[in-house]
Amino acid sequence: MINVKISLVTITYNAAKTIQQCIDSVARQTYKNVEYIIIDGNSSDATPGIILRNMAHIHYFKSEADDGIYDAMNKGIRKATGDVVGLLNADDYFANSNVLSEIASSFVQNNVDLLYADLDYVNRSGKVMRKWRSGNYSPGKFNWGWMPPHPTFYAKREMFERLGLYNSAYGTAADYELMLRFMHLNKPKVFYLNKVIVNMTQGGVSNHDLSNRIKAWRCDFRAMANNNINMPFLGLVLKPLRKVRQFIG
Repeated sequence: MINVKISLVTITYNAAKTIQQCIDSVARQTYKNVEYIIIDGNSSDATPGIILRNMAHIHYFKSEADDGIYDAMNKGIRKATGDVVGLLNADDYFANSNVLSEIASSFVQNNVDLLYADLDYVNRSGKVMRKWRSGNYSPGKFNWGWMPPHPTFYAKREMFERLGLYNSAYGTAADYELMLRFMHLNKPKVFYLNKVIVNMTQGGVSNHDLSNRIKAWRCDFRAMANNNINMPFLGLVLKPLRKVRQFIG
């Protein structure tokens, strides 16, 4: 019998248009050994009220000012008591009702420290616009611009305790830096769950305009250089080129 406890963290800020769909996708999961944590950044819209109406599915909820999305993520992870920790963005949702069951089974059957999977980018009506198919991981792939989709990234809680949380000094690359630190630098046992597990609503701070994109590139480069990527300039060039395949097929 699989009995892995999964701590799932959602962070919110003025997410009234999307948070119900996110929560519903968690509530529909067939796997029930789940601790659901929501950290809200003191939203000024209807988000807190929507969350409060769904407390039957939520184990911990806090709404207060924070220092940005990664500070909020860290707050949620610190509250986690599960064996495994993952994040689900407020405007994203699980692809089906068996996602957490498959994640739990994968950790046990493959005896791994972390896993990642595939995701679809969708528009507000749910139409698939891009497909991120990760492929199998092997040591060294980060050197060539590869990375897994962060919303599909699940790791044992002890890895966060041992290797640290998100470092907001890396700006929008803080999630990329954490995955570099966990996977590339420390070489854990990794499993690729070859399935779409998250529908990710298109958009993102780092791609909002050219100036943000330049800032994101700088943050990516620092993350690469500080985590022993052999040729960070080459990795910086190859990383966005890998996205081209997401628009094909």
